[in-house]
Amino acid sequence: RKPQNIWAAHNLVILYFRGSPCVFSTAAQQRSTGDECGPEDPRDEPKHPLSDCALQHKAIKLEEQVRDLTERYRKALADSENVRRRTQKFVEDAKLFGIQSFCRDLVEVADILEKTAESAAEEAEPSNPNPTLKKIYEGLSLIEAKLQSVFAKHGLQKMNPVGGKYDPYDHEIVCHVPAEGVQPGTIALVTQDGYKLHGRTIRHALVGVAVESQE
Repeated sequence: RKPQNIWAAHNLVILYFRGSPCVFSTAAQQRSTGDECGPEDPRDEPKHPLSDCALQHKAIKLEEQVRDLTERYRKALADSENVRRRTQKFVEDAKLFGIQSFCRDLVEVADILEKTAESAAEEAEPSNPNPTLKKIYEGLSLIEAKLQSVFAKHGLQKMNPVGGKYDPYDHEIVCHVPAEGVQPGTIALVTQDGYKLHGRTIRHALVGVAVESQE
């Protein structure tokens, strides 16, 4: 009968564990939970807020950085504006004075035309009845007047320094003449006309300056 009693006890144990929660599993879960619920990680603890002194120091540093960046921005803006103005001035000067070399060559043609007209005027005096010379002189005079008109239209002007003061930026002295009826230091004659392009001298006038006569 002992084997039968052992078998009956075995069946009762099986039935008991089938109808009730697993004790071993619950205990294991409790041990696992107990392990997980151990001492808290110090890294999860809330950090202490910064002190008032530290916050004030940080605010001062941020204000200094803002002032520094603002000053840099203003300097960069001023430099950019200066570059823009210089570039604009350069472009404007290029438009105005881009024909400067051409004008220097053209005024030499005007010199030749003026001298030719003066020679024709001398030949076409009333004592000379040649009508051809008179027509040539009139034609040259018209061309010279038209040329000066075109010069003025493009900002090229002839200087008229006679009677004015000597200016080294506009005039070049080639001789001295006695000051008869004029003040010493003034320009008495012009041997070659000077020209300005938009107020800038592109060719100096060759002049004679009056000086006091020495007895």
